[in-house]
Amino acid sequence: MPSPPFRATDSPWFWGCLFSVMALVGMALIAPKYAIRQRQIEGRFLGRQQAHIERTRRAAGLEPVDLAETAEDRDVVAPQRIVPLWTLATLAVLAAAGSAVMLAREIGRSYRI
Repeated sequence: MPSPPFRATDSPWFWGCLFSVMALVGMALIAPKYAIRQRQIEGRFLGRQQAHIERTRRAAGLEPVDLAETAEDRDVVAPQRIVPLWTLATLAVLAAAGSAVMLAREIGRSYRI
């Protein structure tokens, strides 16, 4: 009895490749908004970090510093994003490439049998 024909949709590698490529498309679409939103989040993080340092200084009995006077532009403090989008895109590319290779091996193996 011959084996049923290979169906790519039955392979988990097909779905891994498909979802990885869709993640890349999604990242490409949200990249401009991501940069704006990430800048806001990281600005708040840097502000909270400075506030914590100031609270620690005051708790240690040191002279308080006015944070408004010592504030710096967040682009000067952190010119690059702390969490850039390219790290997620690299992970999605690696997942898509690995899934595609494994899918190709699986297809090749099914036609050799």
